[in-house]
Amino acid sequence: MSEADKETAPILRAILALGRRLRSERPEGAATLSAISLLGALARLGPMPAIQLAVEERLQPQSLTRLVASLEKAGLIERRRSETDRRELTIALTRKGKAALAEDLGARQAWLERAMAEALTDEERSTLIAAAKAMLKLAFHGDGKPG
Repeated sequence: MSEADKETAPILRAILALGRRLRSERPEGAATLSAISLLGALARLGPMPAIQLAVEERLQPQSLTRLVASLEKAGLIERRRSETDRRELTIALTRKGKAALAEDLGARQAWLERAMAEALTDEERSTLIAAAKAMLKLAFHGDGKPG
């Protein structure tokens, strides 16, 4: 194992393990992770055209089309005419979509808060918060978006 592997392997293992655990803490019958990610993008960035949403979510247009159709059918999003260009359709989050997103994120956040309080020292929690900021920098490195 190289020196670089010794540095990155534990980080990768920890991120993947925590991600799996957070996924397991989702509410029963919750929307798919792809759907939650799309709802989250709409919540953060507001209504947008499908092509912009595909870019934000790094999805192929055909994958986005299927996902948008299922979310619209479930009443979690709606398509609206753009206010600036009436020819363009924008995708927007509905109240039901906001509630589904809040429930999904709330369940995982509640587990994380409990786990951090029970398993980590004050110093470890501070370190984890600092590490989260650094991980966001990595996550958005090279894509031109702020971390």
